[in-house]
Amino acid sequence: MSVPNLSPLKVLPRRRPVSLEARFQHLSRRIADFSGSATAFTVALLTLVVWAITGPLFRFSDAWQLVINTGTTIVTFLMVFLIQNAQNEDTRELHAKLDAVLQELRAERNMIHDAELLQLTPDEILEEVRLGELED
Repeated sequence: MSVPNLSPLKVLPRRRPVSLEARFQHLSRRIADFSGSATAFTVALLTLVVWAITGPLFRFSDAWQLVINTGTTIVTFLMVFLIQNAQNEDTRELHAKLDAVLQELRAERNMIHDAELLQLTPDEILEEVRLGELED
């Protein structure tokens, strides 16, 4: 009788669970992308058309009006957060890209940081440029 080969099992590295923040980022990006599509516009338009057509059926009642008011308020409330999150992500990506470009330009031109310039606000920099106080 032969003994089976009992080699140690390969242990796969554990994947960390996806964080709530990462899930929200993914969801907000997908919804923001969808909300700007022709399909989303068509769905919203058809919803309004169906609501308007049902007006005579419900005798243009307060409840009929409340349905559209409540629906649009809820959608608007949620979309504000989702779109703001997507814009924040875009802004972070843009700043990272600009930082990379600036580092490349500084390295290419042997430029050093001007500590005084970094302390100024954008408005102060614009004012100094207008007055011609900044040197190239």
